[in-house]
Amino acid sequence: MAYVKISVITVCFNAVKTIEDTIVSVAEQKFHDIEHMVVDGASTDGTQEIVRKYSGTIAKWVSEPDNGIYDAMNKGVAMVTGDVVGFLNADDVYVDSGVLSKIAAVFEADDVHACYGDVVFVRDDLKTVVRYYRSNRFAPERLAYGWMPAHPTLFLKRDLLGLYGGFKTDYQIAADYELVARLFWKHGIKYKYIPEVLVKMRVGGVSTRGVKSNYILSKEIVRACRENSIRTNLLKVFLKYPLKFTELFRRPV
Repeated sequence: MAYVKISVITVCFNAVKTIEDTIVSVAEQKFHDIEHMVVDGASTDGTQEIVRKYSGTIAKWVSEPDNGIYDAMNKGVAMVTGDVVGFLNADDVYVDSGVLSKIAAVFEADDVHACYGDVVFVRDDLKTVVRYYRSNRFAPERLAYGWMPAHPTLFLKRDLLGLYGGFKTDYQIAADYELVARLFWKHGIKYKYIPEVLVKMRVGGVSTRGVKSNYILSKEIVRACRENSIRTNLLKVFLKYPLKFTELFRRPV
């Protein structure tokens, strides 16, 4: 692929405290051909006013009720026109203004269907790092143990989502995991890892809210693996948590 247009999808609901940081993060990217789509779930806290304030930098936005985060992501996918699609939620920001230029360079230079990098979890100030997730632990054969690339750093060729389908909306937390299992394992797509931090995520997201969420997540990971012919069980998935604990003490170089 000699040239790419990148679409970034942001889904949100009542995110007035954080959505501006996300929008500005995309608007400040140095890469020239970006299409930013915002899918709001009919917020009532002032989120719509913030989005409207930046309508000049947003290609399209909608605000209407949805059936959850994955339904909203599918709506965004249906709206985009770019060659490459990424997802940046309303709690997240790109680590600097050069991230999408690096993504474009990968797709322009390499015959890949996807690329991804690392993420840091931060406090509300976007400066205090509390966890470092390094995506180099991921490989398709490690899906059975619950490993996946950091979702907000994952960029996919849009054609893949048309060919193999989008997010399954009957998952509560792990539809992104199921999509990765379907694309990387079942369909064997080509990919590249970028060994850099690409995104800052505020702590408190839907998949990082404590023991109950982790249990639901683990059960859905097992389901996702089985639906895509990956042999696993809850014990295998639980084995990753001691390793995840070490991420609390790791910092980007």
